[in-house]
Amino acid sequence: MIRVLIAGLGNMGMSHALAHHAHSEAEIVGLVNRSGVVENEALSGYPVYTNYMEALAATKPDLVVIATYSDSHADYAVAAMEAGAHVFVEKPLATTVADAERVVEAAQRLEKKLVVGYILRHHPSWERLIEEARALGGPYVFRMNLNQQSTGGEWETHKALMDTTPPIVDCGVHYVDVWCQITDARPVSVNGMGLRLSDEIAPDMYNYGQFQVTFDDGSVGWYEAGWGPMMSETAFFVKDVISPAGAVSITEADKADSSNVDSHTKVGAVLVHRTGGEDRLINMPKEPGHQELCDREQDYMLRAILDDIDLSRHQQDAVQSLAICLAADESVRTGRPVSLKEVTP
Repeated sequence: MIRVLIAGLGNMGMSHALAHHAHSEAEIVGLVNRSGVVENEALSGYPVYTNYMEALAATKPDLVVIATYSDSHADYAVAAMEAGAHVFVEKPLATTVADAERVVEAAQRLEKKLVVGYILRHHPSWERLIEEARALGGPYVFRMNLNQQSTGGEWETHKALMDTTPPIVDCGVHYVDVWCQITDARPVSVNGMGLRLSDEIAPDMYNYGQFQVTFDDGSVGWYEAGWGPMMSETAFFVKDVISPAGAVSITEADKADSSNVDSHTKVGAVLVHRTGGEDRLINMPKEPGHQELCDREQDYMLRAILDDIDLSRHQQDAVQSLAICLAADESVRTGRPVSLKEVTP
């Protein structure tokens, strides 16, 4: 039985906690939440801590799941590994490339498993998209976005996230990670632009952004993300991969709602178009919802520990996708393209 400490009980942390609560090979030994309150009856019997370091020392876990705000990820992850625990950390891995590399170095040095919360890696439709796109062959054009018309509680969550991380970094790492799994090419440069569309966020933060990436095999990628009540729900869900041989797309599920977390992963089908041939629509029955995807993520984390899975490529991709998105943020703030030659592993 693997002893698990969960740090952070927001949307993702709660789902990860419920995954371990239901898993036959996991035992939750503590929950960390700043308020000290657990708003889920299924988790009400577990010890609750308000201080992460105190919880780490008191519970002595085998695995720590970190789902706190981004600026704490690196320090919490390294502290957990130095205390003898394996780590699952929500994306982004860190808020700087140096910190991301520090976490990966600690995992390698201390021989601990480190998994980053790229939920799309455990989604059957996205796995199929990657498989079909690789079969087409490159170079590729990647066209992806995730705009969210958030209001009420969702907007409050987004504003809190933007205290440390813009949307193109927080969401962008998911999709750039997909690009990196499709093309093994190295990213070369990134150019970004963004705009602050609300007086409710910090003067130096922006809630809309987009960026373009070039790779050394000629592939190019475009990603766009925006949060807030002003965002349009027209074409908020674009997921295309194009090559000389054709294209692969994820079609939008019926009645998708950009503010609903399930709509971010819910898929209508995978559409494969080959140049000069007929289109092929691949329906994916029994699409997993948000909680089931979190269940799959945490099962993979446990399998990585129990079966000694090699995570070196996963960790390299995590650093590289973060480096691309942070370079995009730098480009937004400086107004200049950013070379990636020295910031990718």
